[in-house]
Amino acid sequence: MNIGGIDKSRIDAMVAQLKAAATKMEAGTGELSRAGATAAPKLDFADALKSSLDQVNAAQLSSQQMGQKFAMGDDSVSMSDMMISMQKASISFQTTVQVRNKLVSAYHDIMNMQI
Repeated sequence: MNIGGIDKSRIDAMVAQLKAAATKMEAGTGELSRAGATAAPKLDFADALKSSLDQVNAAQLSSQQMGQKFAMGDDSVSMSDMMISMQKASISFQTTVQVRNKLVSAYHDIMNMQI
């Protein structure tokens, strides 16, 4: 059965990956709670932001390279893989822009607060 260009087996594989990640996260939090007084590692906002921007950049570079290979007639790259890669890069970029817009809006709201 073909649902919107992605077959059921790929959707099932994605759902299985999400369930595995959720199980892994639950197991990780369970270990921390059993440890008692050990604190969770501190996550620096700047590092998290840089990491996410690096991921967006990597997705865009990969998409660009795949598009170039397809345009040059490389048989190892199919059109559907190229299009999926381009859409993933586009969605990740759009998400990044929306997060940036929310951060700028929050910054302006904080700056306009009366002290």
